[in-house]
Amino acid sequence: MKPHDSVDFTQGNITPELIWFAIPIMLSELFQNLYNSVDSLVVGNFVGQVAIGAVSVCGTLSYLLIGFFTGVSVGTSVIISRAFGKQDKAGLNECVQVAFSFSVVLGVILSCIGIVFTPALLRLAAVPEEAWSMAAVYLRIYLAGIMFTIIYNVGAGILRAIGDSRSPFYILLIACTLNIGLDLLFTALLMWGVAGVALATVCAQAVSVVLVYRKIGSVSENFSLSFRKLRGAKGIIAEIMGVSFPAGLQNSLISLSNLFVWRYVNKLNTAAMAGVGIAQRLDRFIAIPSRAIALALTTLVSQNDGAAQFERINEGLKKSVALAMSVTLVFGAALYMFSDRIAGWFNSEPGVTAVATAMMRTIIPFYCLMAIREVGLGMMRGYGDTKVPMVLSLIGMVVVRQVYLAISMEIDYNIAHIYYCYPITWGVTVLMMGIHFIRNYKNGRPGRPV
Repeated sequence: MKPHDSVDFTQGNITPELIWFAIPIMLSELFQNLYNSVDSLVVGNFVGQVAIGAVSVCGTLSYLLIGFFTGVSVGTSVIISRAFGKQDKAGLNECVQVAFSFSVVLGVILSCIGIVFTPALLRLAAVPEEAWSMAAVYLRIYLAGIMFTIIYNVGAGILRAIGDSRSPFYILLIACTLNIGLDLLFTALLMWGVAGVALATVCAQAVSVVLVYRKIGSVSENFSLSFRKLRGAKGIIAEIMGVSFPAGLQNSLISLSNLFVWRYVNKLNTAAMAGVGIAQRLDRFIAIPSRAIALALTTLVSQNDGAAQFERINEGLKKSVALAMSVTLVFGAALYMFSDRIAGWFNSEPGVTAVATAMMRTIIPFYCLMAIREVGLGMMRGYGDTKVPMVLSLIGMVVVRQVYLAISMEIDYNIAHIYYCYPITWGVTVLMMGIHFIRNYKNGRPGRPV
C-alpha cells in the first residue's frame, strides 16, 4: 500500500522531504481554515457584525467537540505510520479499514450529541441575547454535519501516514471551492443568513468525505466500510485510542479554555466579539505553517521509529524547528504590517477592525514560541508520547490562561488582557516542554523517550 509519489521518511534527504510533504498539509490546513473564515467574510459583509460574532463564537464551540476526534486522527496516523515503517502490508491494510470504519461510528455519535446539546453549549459560552438566535441556528446545522469533518480528518490522517500529503490537499481544494460558491448562493443570493453559510459548509464537507473514501480505496487493498470488522479489531482500536485519547482530551480542554475566554469577551460588546473572532481567524492562518511542519515531523518520527532509525529523527527535529521558525517569522511580519487592512475584509466597522488589529499586533511578536511548541508536540506524538504533551498543554494553555484572566480581569476588566493571555501561555508551555526534553530525551537517541 503505497500511493504514487508518497514520501518515505526512512531514506533520502530529510529537508526537501519535509518541505514537499509539509506544503500540501499547509495548503490543506489553509483551505480547511477557509471554511469558517469564508463564513465570517460572507456574514460580515452581507448580514452584519452581530452575525460575525455569532459565527465566531460557534467556531470555538464546535471545536470543543471536533478537537477530541482530531486527536483520533493523530492516533490513527501514528499507528499506521509505524506499520508503514515496518513494511507490514497486511497489518497496514487492516489498520486502515478499522480506523476509517471507527471514525464513521464516532462521527455519527458526535453529530447526535451536538444537535441535542446546542443550547447548553451556547449557555456555557454566555452568548449574549442579541446573538443567541443566529448562533443557535448556525451551531445546530454545523454540528449536524460535523460527522463529515471527523471522517475526513481521519481519512486524511490515513493518507498522510502512508506518505501521501497531496491528495488531502486536492480534496480540500475542491471542497473549499464548493463551500465558497454555496456560501454566496445561499447567503448573498437566496438570503438565508447564517443558516446558509452553515449549510454550505456541511455540503462541502460531505463531498470531501466521498472523495477521501474513494482515494483510500484506490491505494488500499480490499478497503471497504465494515462495521463488522470493528468487533474483531479491539486491539487495533485500543492502540489507536491509547495514542488518541490524550491528544483528543488536550484539544477539547484547550477549546474549553478558549470557551471561557469567550465568556469574558461576550461581556463587553458585539464589536469586541467580532474583533476577537476576526483575530482568532487570522491567528489560525499564521499557525498553519508550524502545524503543517509538526504533522510532517510526526509522520517522519513514526516511520523512523518503526524502522529503528533514531538519528534521522534527531536530524528531522532540528530541521523542523528551523523551518517552522523561518516561515512563521515571514508570515507574521507580513500580517503585522497589513493586519488592519486584512481585518477590514471581514468587517469595515472601525470598532471591529481596531480590536482585531490590536490583538494581532500584540501576539504576532511571540509567534516563534508557538512555532517551537507545535514542533515539539509533533515530535512527541510521533513516538506515541501523547500523555506528557497533554499534561504540559493543559497546565500552560488551560490552567495558566484561566488563572491569569481571572486575576487580571478582576483587577481591570480590559480587553487587552485577552490579547496578553495567548503569548503568556505559549511561553509557559514552551518552558515546561524544554525541561521535559532535557530530562527525558537522551541516551544517544535524541528525541527518543527513555
